[in-house]
Amino acid sequence: MRKELKLKNQIGELERVNQFVEEIGEELGLDMELQMNLNLVMEEMVSNVIFYAYPENKTADIELVAESDGKELTFVLSDQGKAFDPTKKEDADPNVNPIDREIGGMGIYIVKNIMNQVTYQRLEGKNLLTMKKEINN
Repeated sequence: MRKELKLKNQIGELERVNQFVEEIGEELGLDMELQMNLNLVMEEMVSNVIFYAYPENKTADIELVAESDGKELTFVLSDQGKAFDPTKKEDADPNVNPIDREIGGMGIYIVKNIMNQVTYQRLEGKNLLTMKKEINN
């Protein structure tokens, strides 16, 4: 299975991300908890690109590709925004009261905890974030 989704860097596009993940979940027969977790991961990472990768008021493309061999599900999120490696960001401490915590970091912490593997590359002016999840159904 391979599916692609092309988006604009606009917050309204998150609904399309949700539909994309749902379709994949149905096609692969994933349980609801896993689908919800994957949805959270994709929403978090796509919204980071929407909010932080480009200068304000600059419309740009974001691409999300999903592939599965039946044992593993891989998502690759790519954009041409400013270089940012979320895997290098220090994990937020989940034990700190949210009121006392610095803004940011929790989303990446959540992604690293849900996915089995998260890697980043900067290739030909693009950010490529690869997120893998074992789906042994």
